[in-house]
Order: sequence, then C-alpha cells, then structure tokens
Amino acid sequence: MSFPGTFAATTPDKPAVIMGGTGRIITYAEVDAEANRLARVFRAAGLAPGDHVAFCLENHPQFMSILWGAHYAGLYYTAMSSRLTTDEMAYIIGDCGARAFITSAYKSDQAVELSDRMPGVELRLMLDGTVEGYDDYASTLAAHPPTPLDEERGEGQDMLYSSGTTGKPKGVKVPIPSGALGEGADGVQTLATLLFGAGEDTVYLSPAPLYHAAPLRFCRAVHRVGGTVIVMEHFDPQAYLDLVQRHRCTFSQVVPTMFIRLLKLPDEARAAADVSSLRAVVHAAAPCPSEVKARMIEWWGPVIHEYYAGTEG
Repeated sequence: MSFPGTFAATTPDKPAVIMGGTGRIITYAEVDAEANRLARVFRAAGLAPGDHVAFCLENHPQFMSILWGAHYAGLYYTAMSSRLTTDEMAYIIGDCGARAFITSAYKSDQAVELSDRMPGVELRLMLDGTVEGYDDYASTLAAHPPTPLDEERGEGQDMLYSSGTTGKPKGVKVPIPSGALGEGADGVQTLATLLFGAGEDTVYLSPAPLYHAAPLRFCRAVHRVGGTVIVMEHFDPQAYLDLVQRHRCTFSQVVPTMFIRLLKLPDEARAAADVSSLRAVVHAAAPCPSEVKARMIEWWGPVIHEYYAGTEG
C-alpha cells in the first residue's frame, strides 16, 4: 500500500487532483510537499500521533493535501460538513477533542463565531485569507520544509461523524493502523483495487462533498494506488458527463439522486455523452430505486457496479 510520497518520487508531475470547474491541476509532488509541510506544522504545534485535527472546507483544491498532512503526522482527522451551523461545528470540534482546526475564507463568518467556542484548539489556520484568531495557512506552511518528518512515520486515521438523525452526531473512532506509513490497512483501497480495478491508470471522478465518508475514502484510496482524482466543486449532471468525456474518467462513485438528475437530462444530451471510458460506477449512501438502476444500466451498460454501504454521515 502506498501514499502520495511514493508517486511524488516516481511520477512527480502526474496530476493527483484536477478541479472540475477550473481545471486546476495539483501534482503528486505538490500534494506530497504540502502534506509534509503541514505535518511539520502539526508537530511544531505540539500535536503527537493519535492527537486530533478537525477541518471544515468546501471542495477546495487543497482538501486532499490537508487530509494527507494529517495522515502523515499520524493524527486522527475529522472532516466536517461545510453546511453545518456554528453550534454543530462547535459541538464536533469539542467532542472529537481537536487540538487543531483548519478552515477557509469561505467559512470566515462562522470561523469568527467559533473563535471563543473551541478552547481546546491550539492551532487555527485559514486558507485564502485570515480573520482574527486564525493564522494564514500558506505563510504558516511556508516556514517549514517540504521534506518528511524527521521520524518514522505511521498512518493517520479518519474519524467521521454521523448525521445526528437520532440525536447528537456521533464520531466513529477506530484504532490508528499499526506499522509505517504506507503499510497500514485500508479497506476502501482494497475494495477499489480488487473489485473495481483501481490502479495508476485510474481517473476517478468525485462529484460529491469530500467531507462525506465515501468520497473522502475513495479519493484517498485512488491516491494510494497512484491514480488521478477529478473533484467537482458542485454536482451538475451535464458537467459530470462533460468531465467523464474530457478526462476519460474510468471510475466514479455517486449517490442515487445523481443518477436521477442524470436521467432528467434531455435525451439528446444523454445520447451525445461519451461514457465509454468508464469501467466502474459505484452507488452508495442510500438504496437506489430499481427503476432508476434499470434505466442507468440500459444507458451505461456493463460499467455499472452496485456497492450499497448504508447511510453515511
């Protein structure tokens, strides 16, 4: 099992992330360098393996680099919905015991409201600008070298929260994997490799918010095998088809609502869409109505694979 640094050493200029709307490319070398800098920032702030960081971002170009920075530092990391209220954010930050919090200017109003509501947070960083109480993410990272930590690195681990439909959201905490970075178990990576053929030639289209369990873990899995992740800032059915065709996407994970919206496109738009590059499309998060599934299989044929993972947070 690998991680971005593996491919930064062998294919440094290969796109690790491509933003669907802007076309911005973040290479494996760039993801790895930023993750290394951020891991050093965490260590300099006193965070040790097993400590916790929370972040609340839109589908930002640096989302995956931040995830990997926490992972490289051996931390638990909680990605929070960018649609949460300030009260909900404060609850999760406190409940998970976060010692660091990262957000963006997109959330600046709530970041200000949170300032005096997270006493356990010692490191506060903001991308794309700053507000009182937060340090600038870019300049903070620039003070550290882009090289790996001066220690044997272990794996970090996500700790995501339920939607709270039966009360307060609940964090699902599993043990930090044992072994050195790149040696830990990752069930989604195993699934993606064995069932869906994920590998270095994979071009994975992620149309959903990255803070959800399936998008976060599938994107991380694709980076473990050296593929490219195409991130949609927001889902749009026509844009989805355009991205499949433009980037020759091979793999994607959607929710049934996205199938429904794709099927509502005009017949001529669907007929014109070239989806022949797709090898696997996984639907998760909720049951898919049988009539919707039947229509998608009729349209896309054998590329459709079903993986029902229950309702994610």
